[in-house]
Amino acid sequence: MAGGGSCPELVGAVCEAGALGFLAGGYKTAGGLYQEIKQVRGLTARPFGVNLFLPQSGPSADPAAIEVYRHQLAGEATWYGTQLGETDVCRDDAYDAKLAILLEDPVRVVSFTFGCPEPEALAAFARAGTFTIVTVTSADEALAAQRAGADAICVQGVEAGGHQGTYRDDPADDGAQGTGLLALVTRIRESVALPIVAAGGIMRGAQIAAVLAAGAEAAQLGTAFLCCPESGAHPLHKRALTDPLFTRTAFTRAFSGRPARGLVNRFMREHGPYAPSAYPEIHHLTAPLRKAAATAGDAQGMALWAGQGHRLARELPAGHLVEVLAAELDTALSDLSGSAHRSAS
Repeated sequence: MAGGGSCPELVGAVCEAGALGFLAGGYKTAGGLYQEIKQVRGLTARPFGVNLFLPQSGPSADPAAIEVYRHQLAGEATWYGTQLGETDVCRDDAYDAKLAILLEDPVRVVSFTFGCPEPEALAAFARAGTFTIVTVTSADEALAAQRAGADAICVQGVEAGGHQGTYRDDPADDGAQGTGLLALVTRIRESVALPIVAAGGIMRGAQIAAVLAAGAEAAQLGTAFLCCPESGAHPLHKRALTDPLFTRTAFTRAFSGRPARGLVNRFMREHGPYAPSAYPEIHHLTAPLRKAAATAGDAQGMALWAGQGHRLARELPAGHLVEVLAAELDTALSDLSGSAHRSAS
């Protein structure tokens, strides 16, 4: 949804294989997003989507807490030979400018995370012929998206890599108490009439079959595609997904100030317990550190976002991976059908 992973090359390859690729819109300028949309259109004539971050609502982060964290990270800056980033930043991620671009030159699908758009924005996309999806992490958020006029919801389980898409970032919540995907899909399916896209830890076709059986209409996969050669993820990030050195994932605020699931490394262990709830300020504060660590070839200082199923990642071309997942899904659905027939007999 942000960063370099879901780049035009990956989106184009996924779409050409028959799936629906999504271009990450987060952390880009409006002009940069526009150029990447043009690149995708040059790679495929098939439908694709764009994901946007909602502006951060609520009170601004505590400047004193940010300053304390800045002092804590001073040693990291010295070690990597860089400066810490500025935290006096715009908190809306150029949201209005990106909306204007997508309404003027529509793509087939737009999805949103970190909140629910205003009904007026969703209605404007409907008039433009754009299908809208809102990421939710609870039944209450799903109901809010339905009331606002979303066409569908992406139900994100606690297993998902990267940032949780919750509407409100509670400083007292590190994200770890979220609900598992299958239980969450089932609960929301009983509460909301909208189509469901299920996301969180899905790495195999059999898992896609499981979320379809639970009531979803589609599945969204992220970590599964990070290892693909078309992915824009850093090579160190790709290798770390299956490196025995990184045995587990956890939620942390260490890199961005908002709970996000990644591979547990030195930076997360040392700084995670002290990172304040301050997004996107902490994201900008640590950006030079993360870049310097990558340049130095040090995965222990990078944000290695990954879902719980990361050890199942396969280093395949994106188009081939789509085909393998589709074949696995067909096999799983056939097995389910056969089991149901035998049970009925």
